[in-house]
Amino acid sequence: MSARLLTVDQVAELLGTSVRFPRRLIEERRITFVKAAVTSASPNPPSRRTSRPTPSSPSSVATERWPDGDRKGQRRRFGTVRQLASGRWQARYRDPLSDEMKCAPHTFDTKTDADVRLTTIEAEIIRGTYQAPDAGKVAFGPYADDWLKHRKLEDRTRERNESVIRLHIRPTFGAGTLAAITTPRVRAWRTALLENGVGEPTVVKAYQLLRAILNTAVDDELIRRNPCRIKGADRYDVPERPVLTVAEVYAVADAIQSHHRVLVLLAAFTTLRFGELASLRRRDLDLTRCVVLVRRAQSELQNGTLADKAPKSAAGVRPVAFPAELVPELSHHLEHFAAAGQDGHLFRDPRGGLLRRSNFRDDWTAARTKAGVSDDVHFHDLRHTGNILASSAGASTRELMTRMGHSTTRAALIYQHMTSDRDQHIAGKLGEMICQARKDSDPGPSGT
Repeated sequence: MSARLLTVDQVAELLGTSVRFPRRLIEERRITFVKAAVTSASPNPPSRRTSRPTPSSPSSVATERWPDGDRKGQRRRFGTVRQLASGRWQARYRDPLSDEMKCAPHTFDTKTDADVRLTTIEAEIIRGTYQAPDAGKVAFGPYADDWLKHRKLEDRTRERNESVIRLHIRPTFGAGTLAAITTPRVRAWRTALLENGVGEPTVVKAYQLLRAILNTAVDDELIRRNPCRIKGADRYDVPERPVLTVAEVYAVADAIQSHHRVLVLLAAFTTLRFGELASLRRRDLDLTRCVVLVRRAQSELQNGTLADKAPKSAAGVRPVAFPAELVPELSHHLEHFAAAGQDGHLFRDPRGGLLRRSNFRDDWTAARTKAGVSDDVHFHDLRHTGNILASSAGASTRELMTRMGHSTTRAALIYQHMTSDRDQHIAGKLGEMICQARKDSDPGPSGT
């Protein structure tokens, strides 16, 4: 006896079915060469035809399965599909990024599903949107650390970001992978932070940091899109801050310790930030021209280290004019309280050390109470007050931007809107129109 190839008709006869069954198997591309035991004396040897019997075929028919892509004349253009011993189908292809054979992330119930997956992967490669199956398996924690390490940040900003990541982001996402971070998980994480009493500004900062990290992951082609897609989660409504009158500014200046009096006045009438005031030197003050030159800003780290840094933007380096009425106050301060030498600090603590927020806070609180000013007023509100006063004095948008050290018009326009009399003028004109219309429609007394 010898093994010979059978025709489709012979396979159908052996299986006891019509020829449609083996032909359907051929159309479905179930790949085998079918062999059957026949006698060597057979008068009509079968021709070399192919068919595919099912596992339920008679034992007299043996099958040999080969990968679909290996059959001559029917090779796939991209990738291969094979059936595993479990009966499921596996799709394999050459990864264009690593030039290695890769398997699809999971197997498939049918061969058609595996073919569709290969077609999808091929289309992604052509469009340039392909990502390796294991790309998103990068651990989030180390990736976030590496992301922060490569950012160019000021020391204080880096310290704040490290704190937010450690306290509010890592506990939820640190142990997982980038691919495991989904929009529903981000939404649930943000809601949990707010419900646990974390302040809204901190939650917004945490969300912005997470979004920035995942934006870089998208750029690195580790994930397809950023899951931080919650509308409005990157901002919050800042409550309106209190504004002091000029009389209230001087009331606080009179109540505070004498070596901090000019600090209060300059904050209100030059709109400098606390860090900018704390870093001022004698040489930054020009009493003849009534100008203070902002060159740097002082930052205080959590460990108590003080450091001078460049302002937040290029617009932060600026000259700011102050009223000539402050010259006598400044002259007295330079004579009695400022450090010696042109590089001596303009403001110091009572013991002669550098000015810190921590050693100024108690003095500010006591002076505010003594002056009868609301407890809601912070020192930074003096800057807010100064911007309102400058806008009321007729400062243009560009002039306000220069005084504040801002590179955009947004904040300046807000202050101009708050002090604009045009809105009241418009309302007055509308009132006149209402009066005129009612007067014209009034028929007056009938005379009867």
